[in-house]
Amino acid sequence: MGGHTERDQGCSRLNARRVVVLGGGLAGITAALDCAEAGARVTLLEVRPRLGGAAYSFERDGLWLDNGQHVFLRCCTAYRRLLARLGSCSRVSIQARLEIPVLTPGGRPKMLRRSGLPAPLHLAGALLRYPHLSLGQRLRAARAALVLGRLDPADALEQERREQTTLGMWLAARGQTPASVAALWDLIALPTLNLPAAQGSLALGAFVLQRGLLDRNDAGDIGFHLRPLKETIGDPAERVLAEAGVELRLGVRAEAVMQAGVGGSEEKPRGGLLVRAGGVELQADAVVCAVPHERASGLLAPLLGAQAESWQGLGASPIVNVHIVYDRRVCELDFAAGVGTPVQYLFDRSDAAGLCEGQYLAVSLSGAAQEMGASSELLGERYVEAMRELLPGARRASVRNLYVSREHAATFAARSGTQALRPGARTKVPGLVLAGSWTDTGWPATLEGAVLSGHIAAREALA
Repeated sequence: MGGHTERDQGCSRLNARRVVVLGGGLAGITAALDCAEAGARVTLLEVRPRLGGAAYSFERDGLWLDNGQHVFLRCCTAYRRLLARLGSCSRVSIQARLEIPVLTPGGRPKMLRRSGLPAPLHLAGALLRYPHLSLGQRLRAARAALVLGRLDPADALEQERREQTTLGMWLAARGQTPASVAALWDLIALPTLNLPAAQGSLALGAFVLQRGLLDRNDAGDIGFHLRPLKETIGDPAERVLAEAGVELRLGVRAEAVMQAGVGGSEEKPRGGLLVRAGGVELQADAVVCAVPHERASGLLAPLLGAQAESWQGLGASPIVNVHIVYDRRVCELDFAAGVGTPVQYLFDRSDAAGLCEGQYLAVSLSGAAQEMGASSELLGERYVEAMRELLPGARRASVRNLYVSREHAATFAARSGTQALRPGARTKVPGLVLAGSWTDTGWPATLEGAVLSGHIAAREALA
């Protein structure tokens, strides 16, 4: 008595809220999963033949290469929970304790390593022993870090002032020279802001440093993807979404989003939204637009006008990866940062790619506007030579293969002044919701920010 029949459940499903998600990146995957698990009927449209958005893999000569070396931190709890939902926890690893090997041409690796002391004392030893700064620079860097840690994000007036200042300007005012910024602060700014400190937003830089390094002593422990992103995100997301009842339409481009019954034929129902894609129209109670900001701007300008057009002002910051396959092992480190070299970060991706002999090292270049315009041949010559200067083993090795991957619009440009352009999830059109790492999540364009935006968007869509 009091139970639900199969017919009741079927009727409930038919009457469920209809949600269309545009975009199959991390934000779209998260929003679709949340909505489906809440009982909504969800359709996800993705223009590519795969899921994962900007986090994807491609095949070259039998090896699976990731388009970028996406890392995360222990404090990225939303992203880690998504990995658990996808069954991918075994495909990643997190350092037991933050440790960044730093390489310089002709020098031995030096370690930036946290201690087990409570924050912020856990970084004191690493700074005081860091050999790429003079003693005076180390002390000034420690003082600057303590001040950064005390900046109050709840102070709206002060936050507005920070938003108009670059991280580099703020650091310079506290005695940080260009040399100390390049040797220390850019090790953090480049991979998180996708810009050097000289160009990056102080507000976003302070947020990352507080959340990732200064709030808890283990917050900044680095997480790595042990398997290609295809195996970690794309393929499992396709399986899990299908199991949740999400209708996946891959290789389908959303052409327009319209308010139902507005500007159309009389037969269209009034209320709700319509999505035109692949020659058909989909009715929806809510639409989650989880595509990159430049694409969202063009798609939604007919509905949102000047607000959507303003998103173009977020700009774009590129990422370039140089993938070098050697005929032998040339580096014993899983990853390392570079100082005094064009190599920003390098990663050993041999096992992940499926390489049986030799070694595959990926050189990751953030904020790579200059590299975007260079030919693959020039980049190959430049970075093969730079790796020889950093790694003695590379001088005796032969390069078996070399590939260059480029993401022109990898992230929005996290410059000062961008906060005012980042929209919240809710729009003025009922049922139309925004998601993506470019929306106002508090984070810069990161894996964590993308997943958080998906959760926020799902709550709005279901409301």
